[in-house]
Amino acid sequence: MDLESGVFQNHVKKESWKTVLTLAYQSLGVVYGDLSTSPLYVYKSTFAEDIQHSETNEEIYGVLSFVFWTLTLVPLLKYVFIVLKADDNGEGGTFALYSLLCRHARINSLPNCQVADEELYEYKKDAANTCLTPTTTFGLRLKSTLEKHRVLQRFLLLLALIGTCMVIGDGVLTPALSVFSAVSGLELSMAKEHHKYVEVPVACTILICLFALQHYGTHRVGFLFAPVVLMWLLCISAIGIYNIIHWNPHVYQALSPYYMYKFLRKTQRGGWMSLGGILLCITGSEAMFADLGHFSQLSIQIAFTSLVYPSLILAYMGQAAYLSQHHVIDNDYHIGFYVSVPGKLRWPVLVIAILAAVVGSQAIITGTFSIIKQCSALGCFPRVKIVHTSSKIHGQIHIPEINWTLMLLCLAVTIGFRDTKRLGNASGLAVITVMLVTTCLMSLVIVLCWHKSVFLAICFVCFFGTIEALYFSASLIKFLEGAWVPIALSFIFLIIMCVWHYGTLKTYEFDVQNKVSINWLLSLGPSLGIVRVRGIGLIHTELVSGIPAIFSHFVTNLPAFHQVLVFLCIKSVTVPHVRAKERFLIGHIGPREYRLYRCIVRYGYRDVHKDDMEFEKDLVCSIAEYIRTGNAEPNSARDEMESEDDKMTVVGTCCTHTDGIQLREDDVDKIESAGTSELREIRSPPVMQPRKRVRFIVPDSPKINRGAREELHELMEAREAGIAYILGHCYVRAKQGSSMLKKLVINYGYEFLRRNSRAPAYTLSVPHASTLEVGMVYRV
Repeated sequence: MDLESGVFQNHVKKESWKTVLTLAYQSLGVVYGDLSTSPLYVYKSTFAEDIQHSETNEEIYGVLSFVFWTLTLVPLLKYVFIVLKADDNGEGGTFALYSLLCRHARINSLPNCQVADEELYEYKKDAANTCLTPTTTFGLRLKSTLEKHRVLQRFLLLLALIGTCMVIGDGVLTPALSVFSAVSGLELSMAKEHHKYVEVPVACTILICLFALQHYGTHRVGFLFAPVVLMWLLCISAIGIYNIIHWNPHVYQALSPYYMYKFLRKTQRGGWMSLGGILLCITGSEAMFADLGHFSQLSIQIAFTSLVYPSLILAYMGQAAYLSQHHVIDNDYHIGFYVSVPGKLRWPVLVIAILAAVVGSQAIITGTFSIIKQCSALGCFPRVKIVHTSSKIHGQIHIPEINWTLMLLCLAVTIGFRDTKRLGNASGLAVITVMLVTTCLMSLVIVLCWHKSVFLAICFVCFFGTIEALYFSASLIKFLEGAWVPIALSFIFLIIMCVWHYGTLKTYEFDVQNKVSINWLLSLGPSLGIVRVRGIGLIHTELVSGIPAIFSHFVTNLPAFHQVLVFLCIKSVTVPHVRAKERFLIGHIGPREYRLYRCIVRYGYRDVHKDDMEFEKDLVCSIAEYIRTGNAEPNSARDEMESEDDKMTVVGTCCTHTDGIQLREDDVDKIESAGTSELREIRSPPVMQPRKRVRFIVPDSPKINRGAREELHELMEAREAGIAYILGHCYVRAKQGSSMLKKLVINYGYEFLRRNSRAPAYTLSVPHASTLEVGMVYRV
């Protein structure tokens, strides 16, 4: 698999049933680890304080009925049969829905989008599958309203960010809850006064090991994930069947919705508050949609309907059957999973449960890394170090800063709460908030992307929104009992995202307002006495047109630049992947004899960036191919009248134009190509990197003209001399006269984040020795 090309496992989705079943098996470890461990803590959290388990069994039957219908309506009906179909070219998750809406309603939050981006294959494929223009009258009005009002666009982005922040909060709470619940099985195997001193240290030790192993990548131990979850599901379903047959074969009657009514009528306010515990039975449901890009719709549907759903129902029924015949349970142990496990099996089940909890935690941690990468790609999160832990498995990434932050927060809530009740309250609110955000975004997708009637969208929101709002209210009422944690975490991350996004937009607006034209640069040449030096200069900029202020600042203070100058813009677009053959957008700036180029490199929000050496090779080779194919005609009056976007040409990477120009580079220790003694005297010292002997392998046909050959020869010479990266190091300050809030956000908030995030040189994998930073103050 070529990671950079964006070609990954989606190509297997149309293959045989054997492939589909293999993907379904693999999805058990990645997608369902969290959902499958929910029987560990649902009953224990539900019966914590709000309701009591009485002789009539109305409470336990009511809870089982709620669990059954919640599992049936939310994961099965909503996600498996509806939401999974709202994929973004095979990708899922909150940002996939937002990306779909951005394309269909043109509400893109990225400032440097271009019309040329709509010609990308995945964009056009989406347009071919579903017309981008709504066919209903209400859909047209809704699309027009969203495009006209910036407030609504910002609200939609805010909604997506809230869902993202709650996923990050879930990445803190789910490992703590799953591991602590699994370890709580020790309470039945030792004295009461001992186990409370053992549970927290053991849970913390497991969590530290879990986070410490993240940098190895899940692919190294991932082959164990599916077998562990499969063993766990078979284990809980077998125990469930045993408990049903042995204790209460008639427990199936509790599946009737009538028992939900009896439960609420008897327990009233306590029953409503206990819904926060019942809600935990669907934790991890969002993973079915978020991890869609790794598998396929059919494989996830098969895995859930044939194995996960029946196993969970049997497990909950088995626990209810046991509890219906055991009303006097030591309150110190509450009503948990392990009390229903036969005594001889408790130790083996405990080991399997801990392994399953680790697998479930691993899935949500990896999901957190992925969603933060998407946020960073779309300019909504500070730049972080992203390490790709596998060259074969798409999406396997590790973010060290986020990993250690999650670990510290996870240990803090584990040590701070020390019980599943408050951990469950916190986790439940995070889970249900993400689901509410998905429901809201799905209603817009139904109208704008699927072109269905507004009545269908309203029915979707009312039906699923009512269910989720009921659980949301029950979770929110536990604010002081743990539910404040996801709200506090989400608020902090939301502030970070909003401040970064606002600061990024303001710096881009400054660049746009202060960019200069090529005519200005050419007019300055004689007066400044600009000198051209050997080599290629890459000017990194966010602009897709015009010359950035940072370069004009540089050239007016130091009137010299390289013989070949490339204005390089690396940007993300609102599709998950950009094909390698569409990676580069290249064009000339000004007359061709000036050797000024603009290169726009486009990545999807899930694409992988190549390292610096491969990127340099692709960049130079693509410029050479552009010269060969697009330089046949000299400048004409028509060229001058065209906009800069119209003169850009799509060029692929080296691997995509095998019949075009190929680049060959050889390291040489001694530079024998120097023709004069002067050049020999100023050659690089031996400690420097060796020079490159560069050759372009040009195909025989078609023939290229003399001007193109001269341009290629000059590009080859410049590449031999080396590449220098010229980056802007901006200090952002609010303009005088700005409001106090803006000064606080820009001067302190954004500046703090900018200083403590990764520099652009790092995210671009720029070699330090070849980097030149130009400082400039931005008054925004």
